[in-house]
Amino acid sequence: MSSAPGADAAPGSNPIPAPSATTPTTAIKRQTFSSLKVRNYRLFATGAVVSNTGTWMSRIAQDWLVLSLTGSSTAVGITTAMQFLPMLLFGLYGGVIADRYPKRKLLMLTQSTMGVLGLALAALTLTGQVQVWHVYAIAFLLGMVTVVDNPTRQSFVVEMVGPKDVRNAVSLNSANFQTARLVGPAVAGVLISAVGSGWAFLFNGLSFGAPLIGLMLMRPSELYEVERTPRGKGQLREGLRYVAGRPELIWPIVLVGFIGTFGFNFPIWLSAFAHSIYHAGASTYGMFNTAMAVGSVIGALLAARRATTRMRLLLGSAMIFGVLEMFAAISPSLWLFVGLLVVIGMFGITVNTTANSSVQLGTDPVMRGRVMSLFMMVFVGGTPLGGPLVGWVTDTFGPRIGFLSGGLVSAGSALVIAAVLVKAGGLRVRVDLRGRRVRFVEREPAGERERESVVAGVG
Repeated sequence: MSSAPGADAAPGSNPIPAPSATTPTTAIKRQTFSSLKVRNYRLFATGAVVSNTGTWMSRIAQDWLVLSLTGSSTAVGITTAMQFLPMLLFGLYGGVIADRYPKRKLLMLTQSTMGVLGLALAALTLTGQVQVWHVYAIAFLLGMVTVVDNPTRQSFVVEMVGPKDVRNAVSLNSANFQTARLVGPAVAGVLISAVGSGWAFLFNGLSFGAPLIGLMLMRPSELYEVERTPRGKGQLREGLRYVAGRPELIWPIVLVGFIGTFGFNFPIWLSAFAHSIYHAGASTYGMFNTAMAVGSVIGALLAARRATTRMRLLLGSAMIFGVLEMFAAISPSLWLFVGLLVVIGMFGITVNTTANSSVQLGTDPVMRGRVMSLFMMVFVGGTPLGGPLVGWVTDTFGPRIGFLSGGLVSAGSALVIAAVLVKAGGLRVRVDLRGRRVRFVEREPAGERERESVVAGVG
């Protein structure tokens, strides 16, 4: 394949080397905010925090609007499903587009379209014309745009900062998103209670102007050059074959598939807990989301300091995440529930950033858009299946059983994958009480020394 500049990269821009499959364990921890030294990434992050705040305001307003119109958790689940159904159906095509065209220009197009859709929902709500099917339709259209926007944004990160700082930048992106989650739900709760959902939708539509300005101000000559994929047949199959031959990519994708489908249905559970368990309003729902955001920001900042990505960290965080969800489901008091949400947010974002960065770093640049589209398709594309099912369980058996079932599947999937990796690698678990570490070591014949293993990415 011929080399082409990525995202309008000018000749002579920084070449981006292919990432190595493994990361030296002796690497020194990088500064938490090292990626922000890059001007293009600073512009990207600044625009994103404004837009993400609007997005969180819109999410809270959307969920509460649907619940108010229908009184049904299933309807909230359907709204979420409509937004992520396009990712399930067309996600891989978005990755092909992301690999084929300049990413900065693609992001200008997708962000503009999202802003227009946000303003359309605001107009319908503020004029009193909004109906549930309007929300479903706009959610679906947003999902269609996200099919291209998501893999483009994910793979554009490495073009801004290079492979050395991609792990840090992915974590800071998550911290950015979750910081907006601290502000967005709280502001949305006040706006909904005071003047209605429409003003939250209006702010969201206008907020997309910030990332557009940031993208326009970027210096294309400072982007890292990547090889773009020319138009051709069989590119979807090529991406699937690429992933199928790499266990270090398959297992993180499988894990986030289970957790994304069953463990991340927070709009359904938290709105139901606020409405049915604690008999409160939109402000309490906003508080729940803010509590999760506090933990998510802490988790993302901790992840930004890590110099290595290990499969055992991903599996351990996923198991703890699921167990915490089960504890929260049976929490006897409001404030204990809120406290558990903080810790759930911390471990949830650890799962997300660890899986994301390990997949990006284990992927060749020319395949990154397709691989990340598969990652996001599995992570959020399962919501159309899990959302209505979890909503039905929540409506039929109550919010506590719904939340408990999501935690059970999350912890169980992590445990099963860990067992498969241990068996496939001929490993066993060794607990080092003195060093407070859990390690996987190879099974050796009697009398021979145990050796640490990195089989299937388990370090």
